[in-house]
Amino acid sequence: MNNDITPEGKDPMLWEIAKKRAKFKKHLTTYVLVNGFLWALWYFTNNNHFVGVGNIPWPLWSTLGWGLGMAFQYADAYVFPKSNAAEREYEKLKNTNSKF
Repeated sequence: MNNDITPEGKDPMLWEIAKKRAKFKKHLTTYVLVNGFLWALWYFTNNNHFVGVGNIPWPLWSTLGWGLGMAFQYADAYVFPKSNAAEREYEKLKNTNSKF
């Protein structure tokens, strides 16, 4: 089944928002499970192995890096769900051309 097709009877914009939110929830579950595993691995396999200055635990890097990506995906799904750059540009052009 093609994910770009809106099911019959559903609002296309709401359907897109729903897909973004479902995708975010799926990725959040993966993020929590994988990072939980990495932190447990670090803790139970000799947790005095730190990386760099300041005795930083090595799983922190994956948690922060991946977490930054998750923050952007959250913003796309919940904060700015209707943000469509192509649609905004089209509206700007349409409004500009109508003034001539």
